[in-house]
Amino acid sequence: MTETSKSPASQGNTSLYRAVWRWHFYAGLLILPFMILMAITGATYIYRDEIDDWYHADLKFVEASSKTPLPISQQIDAALIAVPGSAAKVMPPANPDRSSEIVIATEAGGREAVYVDPYNGDVLGHMPDRTTIMWVVRRIHSLAEFGTIPNYIIEIASGWAILLVLTGMYLWWPRGNQKGGVVSLRETPKRRIWWRDAHAVTGIFIGVFIIFMAGTGMFWSVFWGKYANQFANGTPNGYPSGVRVDVPLSTIPMIDAFGDVSWTNENIPLPQSVDGGSDPVTTPNPIGIDQAVATFNDMGLTPGYAVSLPLTETGVYSASIYPDDLSLQRVIHLDQYSGRPLIDMGVADYGPFGKIMEFGINVHMGQEFGIANQIILLVICALIIFMSVSAGVMWWKRRPAGSLGVPPMPRDTSKLKMVTAILAIGGIIYPTVGASMIVIWLLDYLLVARPQRKLRTA
Repeated sequence: MTETSKSPASQGNTSLYRAVWRWHFYAGLLILPFMILMAITGATYIYRDEIDDWYHADLKFVEASSKTPLPISQQIDAALIAVPGSAAKVMPPANPDRSSEIVIATEAGGREAVYVDPYNGDVLGHMPDRTTIMWVVRRIHSLAEFGTIPNYIIEIASGWAILLVLTGMYLWWPRGNQKGGVVSLRETPKRRIWWRDAHAVTGIFIGVFIIFMAGTGMFWSVFWGKYANQFANGTPNGYPSGVRVDVPLSTIPMIDAFGDVSWTNENIPLPQSVDGGSDPVTTPNPIGIDQAVATFNDMGLTPGYAVSLPLTETGVYSASIYPDDLSLQRVIHLDQYSGRPLIDMGVADYGPFGKIMEFGINVHMGQEFGIANQIILLVICALIIFMSVSAGVMWWKRRPAGSLGVPPMPRDTSKLKMVTAILAIGGIIYPTVGASMIVIWLLDYLLVARPQRKLRTA
């Protein structure tokens, strides 16, 4: 019987199948724990607003009133009494029952989020900025909570997830007269083949979603995301030609001012105010935060926006909003002296690359299609966890006692080289994945393949 006509049961003996299986095994061994972590934290973060509102309700909500809210400047004064320093950012209430959030750059050098009742100026409480329960979950999701090196590990895991799906699709592909394990399950959970089928069938249905989530998640990554971000910010594909042309720019990136901005905007420099100056005699008075907020409201900025206050006498009032509806995403910079808009930019002004990626990220975060988006992502996260568990059970049932159970080397080692070369393309696209691939290949050669070869020739 020729290799192409073998039964499904014997396909595992073909050299190409073994080569793909071997890399699929190593990919799973490397990232399955991280897949479970990302799925659990990702599923939680989908409901970040709901969970934060519940957990921090004493800080985020007030009793709605018919009274006119106090001017933002007075609310800032109240916050500064509770936490001395200087106001860096304010988030006016999005709804009548919401508190104002005012971020203070403290005298000790930190940043503290102070929550103020907008109707009477009472300080409801404060905490270090970006330490709500969902911010912590977000940082655990990327392992940024544990330092830069673990953050690289998540980037590697995301890249390997894409390769894991592609190799898994090849292993799933029906061969010969195979019927079971394509879209149906064989046997019962007591048998390994049931777990194999459950793993494969689940994977083929959600594989595209895994690739999408891993690919869009890469734009937050510490290495690849950094350079992709720079590319988007440095070409017309990311920004319209008018963003920088004829606009004086400072050297302060938006990420330093806002902390949490759209990824395509992270490295846009804040434009300087051009209507003021350094001469105390000729410099006009700044418009102040109250007038700035009134201007943003008059310009129709969607409620829920954040305002970064001028950091220097040449700084600007910068407001941004990144709502669930991508079409309402917007950034406005006002000159701090004249109140003149220096930049008013929305998604419609982005280049094609920026538009595509902003859409992808909005879907990744469960925002774009409302509740349906959240439910679909929740189901996908649950199935990723099931796939990871089923892979572990399948491996445990297959592995020989006292052995790691690495799939056998292909008889034709040129097939392994071919598959490695194909996977190396992914390693070139994602350099951190490529580096990890080299490490795995060396370990496989030194600790597994070479000893096996010696045993066969002994």
